Parts: sequence; C-alpha cells; structure tokens
Amino acid sequence: MDKQRILILGGTAEARDLAGRLADRSDLAVTLSLAGRTLDPAPQPVPVRAGGFGGVEGLAAYLGEHTIDLLIDATHPFARQISANARAASEATGTALLRLERLGWDEADGDCWTRVDSVAEAVAALGDDPRRVFLAIGRQEAKAFDAAPQHHYLVRSVDPVDPPLAAPDVEYMLARGPFSVEAEVELLRAHRIDVIVSKNSGGEATEGKIVAARILGLPIVLIERAATVDGHRTDTVEDAVRLADHLLASFRKRGV
Repeated sequence: MDKQRILILGGTAEARDLAGRLADRSDLAVTLSLAGRTLDPAPQPVPVRAGGFGGVEGLAAYLGEHTIDLLIDATHPFARQISANARAASEATGTALLRLERLGWDEADGDCWTRVDSVAEAVAALGDDPRRVFLAIGRQEAKAFDAAPQHHYLVRSVDPVDPPLAAPDVEYMLARGPFSVEAEVELLRAHRIDVIVSKNSGGEATEGKIVAARILGLPIVLIERAATVDGHRTDTVEDAVRLADHLLASFRKRGV
C-alpha cells in the first residue's frame, strides 16, 4: 500500500511532538514545514522543508506536486496569515485540513489582566506614565512600541530584534523557552518590572511569566487571539493523531 502523505505546517512544540509521533508510522510519509524565521531552529524528527511557499498559490501548488493527502496546520496561534493561506489552499485543492492549536491561558484568582485585541491596543494600554515593561511578544512586532518611548522596555526574543527599537531605554534578552516560574520571578524582580506585555499563546514553555506575575502581583497586558474558524480542529497532539487517522481513512474511502 502506498504511503499517505502529510504536510505539517510547524514551528511550535506541538508540531514537533506530532511529527515525532507520526515519524515511525510505516503507512505515512511526513514532512514538516518551517517558515525559516528562527535562525537556529530545534532539531526535528522528520524531513524538514524550510521557507515560505509564496502565498496561497504556492502552497496549493506544493500540495498538488507532492500529492499531499492531509495538511496539518500546527503553526503558532498568532500565525494568522499562514493559517488563512492553509485554509484557502485546502479549499482550492480539495486537500483535507486539520488545525492543531493549543489552548490559551486562563485567568486565575489574583491575576490582573488587561485583555486587548491587537499590538496597537497593547501599546495604548500601557498608558502615558513611564513604566518598566517586560515585552514578551517575540521580535516581529516589538517595533510597534516605539510609539510609546516613555517606557523602559526589556525585550525577550529567540532571535535579535532587527532593526532594534528606536525608543531610548531598551534592553534585549535572547533566550528560548521553556522558562521556569522561579527563573521568571527572579528576572522580573531583578529588572524591577512594573507590567508584562504578552500574547495569549498558551502552552507550558512560556507560562512561567504568567504564574510569576501572579506571584508578584504584577499586571499583564494580554493580546488575545483572533476568532477561530470552523473546521477540523483540536487543541491536543493526542487528538490530532486520532483526527489525522480519521481524515486519512475518509480520504482513502472516497478514492481521491
């Protein structure tokens, strides 16, 4: 029996975990696609394709050329453009699509969250008075905080922010999670942080700052995700494996 082909759009811990669980399956040929934005990506358990596809048309062409039976979108919860491209390419080619997206964090007793819908709203939520801000949203949108140069920023990212912020009082920290709660508490205290800005990315690797803020009584400006789109979706790797098998079995029965 010919192997069924899966393309995983990755860049998350869940994508790597899912690829690892499918890697040894004799009935599957799995490829993991990485956008190539991280300069030093972690090792992966299956063959990797790096770089963009060239929009919807490029992704659709790849699905056709490589006879992909199932497209799994396991990209970051805030990677909105590639998820939109995946939906459009799936519809254009008739390729089955599964979205694996981890749950966001839940507010608990003692939390002081200001929920916003965009980075621009997060900048405004910091207010006019100077504050010491821990900016933990990655490097791609950090430049937006140049609009509020009165604050001190501690910017943490996996890769350097390039170009750097023009704001006059900025420190940079390069680090890759997971981050322990104890280390995050120490970091926030050492830098005398007043407020954290974070995306509601979910996951254990970066949850330490959320718990640390709870312990220290610090407020968080939390950028929420866009509304979800209907379709085959799951928030766990275990369910993704099960749904992948279900979709592939349906695909085979249709004789596509």
